[in-house]
Amino acid sequence: MPRTASLGGRPTISLDVPICSVFLALFITGAACHMTLFRRNLARGHKFVPSAATFGFCMSRIIANIIRIAWACYPTNVRIAIAAQIFVAAGVLVLFILNLLYAQRMVRVVYPVLGWSRPVSWAFKVLYALVVVTIIMVITCVIQTSYTLNSNTLRIDRDIMIYGQTYFSIVSFIPLPLVFFVLLSPNRKQIEQVGSGSWVVKIFLVGLVSALLCLGASFRAATSWMPPRPITNPAWYHSKACFYIFNFTIDIVVVAIFFVGRVDQRFWIPNGSSKVRHYRRDESSEKNVQATQDLESISVSEDMTEETK
Repeated sequence: MPRTASLGGRPTISLDVPICSVFLALFITGAACHMTLFRRNLARGHKFVPSAATFGFCMSRIIANIIRIAWACYPTNVRIAIAAQIFVAAGVLVLFILNLLYAQRMVRVVYPVLGWSRPVSWAFKVLYALVVVTIIMVITCVIQTSYTLNSNTLRIDRDIMIYGQTYFSIVSFIPLPLVFFVLLSPNRKQIEQVGSGSWVVKIFLVGLVSALLCLGASFRAATSWMPPRPITNPAWYHSKACFYIFNFTIDIVVVAIFFVGRVDQRFWIPNGSSKVRHYRRDESSEKNVQATQDLESISVSEDMTEETK
């Protein structure tokens, strides 16, 4: 079990179970909304994998809340405590990657030579790969910290976890300078080539989400840099209010922004864009998709007419 104070502390039945139940319902709703969008778009030939990824994120948050409720019911169970910490730490990375992906698509449209260049493309791939490697390191340290008493091992684990939280905060921040970089370009209106909708709204969505994610990640990183405190004497930033605000509240707000903002329409790109290195749409395929949609609408109208008769 943790021997130092951590963000959120040990959950209790009287306080954490009701709060987690509310977030459980919210993330179930978010998962249903994004999976519905994904399936409807897929049926129309409009494949948008980030919607499925957001669904997966919501599922991870559902599991995180369930495990946290279980931890409240069984406070001395070490395995449940470890699982709760892992799911809280790992899930949000999906949102980091998605928002960075949307920012990358805008950069590629406004600065095609730079955005599609191999060094920049590889730089993003390295960022994504480091996210995966770092979260594996953090998970390993979380598990090891709960079972070892060796002071040197604990020090190393803490250093790695500080690095992990710091790196995640940097990743969450990167879309902000990219958005600013896009705004500096006189060709910024070309963002409308990605998906549909106003370029202003696209920039606003990515900037807002990045600010929210960076706020949460920076808070977690800042708390990890603070000197460890005894579990019996936590600081104000270890409070449950801070835990739920800077974790689940920000997460569900971002999920809602992605849904209400219809990122599935605004940041959609044609399949195979990476091979041809542009986001221009194939007019013939668009006509086929439109024809399919027209046939579906005609079929629905005929069915409704028959039912009326």
